[in-house]
Amino acid sequence: MRFRTVLFTLVAIALSCIVADAAYGLFWDRALPTHTSELLVAPGSNFDRIVASLESERITRHPWLLRLLARLRGASAKIEAGRYRFRAHASTVDVLDRLLAGGRNSIRVTIPEGFTDRQIARRLASEGLGDARVFESAFKHDSANVDGARVVGLEGFLFPDTYFVPIGATPAQIEAQMLARFRQELPAHARRLARALHVSLVGAITIASMIEREAKIDRDRPLIASVIYNRLRLGMPLQIDATVEYALPHHRSTLTFADLRVKSPYNTYLHAGLPPGPIANPGRASIEAAFHPAKTDFLYYVAKGDGSHVFAATLAEQTANIARYER
Repeated sequence: MRFRTVLFTLVAIALSCIVADAAYGLFWDRALPTHTSELLVAPGSNFDRIVASLESERITRHPWLLRLLARLRGASAKIEAGRYRFRAHASTVDVLDRLLAGGRNSIRVTIPEGFTDRQIARRLASEGLGDARVFESAFKHDSANVDGARVVGLEGFLFPDTYFVPIGATPAQIEAQMLARFRQELPAHARRLARALHVSLVGAITIASMIEREAKIDRDRPLIASVIYNRLRLGMPLQIDATVEYALPHHRSTLTFADLRVKSPYNTYLHAGLPPGPIANPGRASIEAAFHPAKTDFLYYVAKGDGSHVFAATLAEQTANIARYER
């Protein structure tokens, strides 16, 4: 009889300890997360996978309690896809309540002007929206109708802006968002304006993309456009450094003489005329400059070192400018 009493007491103590530990883990242990944290729940994620992610991201250290509480509350199947933010030092109950409240169903993504399709793909992937390689392949091979012209490959036509991208959006849906913004920014009668400048619509956007990568300040953009159009008219090689950089497998902040000899149709030092297509995705100011270039006799420009450029109509003037600003 005494043995049973002792055994019962020990069991009661053990159960009390388990209950106390569980209660502490549910309500009072707020060691994690140590700072405000976010978790992306992808469409189709099951609860076990979500809990595993919470543990690996150090948002909770009581995964078994979280699973148990969710089952008791019948909440395991109620977690929707979205981006969830958890405040610092949240309890296990707080974490589950936050999951049940629902997350944001879209992600804010900013695409800077001058980003290439590859950079856009990587930015989207870094925000948890998908695989960079899948996005890059879609951008390279998909086509679109722009002002009546069919373009294959979307480099140059994905407008740089801030977007709210739905969780689980497909590459085609993201492309649609960005193409819609591009069409809004395209000047009225763009194809007619391009023809008047003796280029195609794609050619004009290619010029806009070169302007975007070359110019740092807006007042230089129409002047750089004039240099490009003047050189095209005279049959001179464009000799745009940004096109060579685009042809190289890796980014270089400074080009070498060897780089200028790279065999690529994008190398405008070796090939006259425009490159095969845009080399980046231009913003509003560069698009405007490409369709409305300044009227000048400039054929050259050189960077002054402060973000601006100085322009010249003759090789002698250009040589003097290089001596002055590239010392």
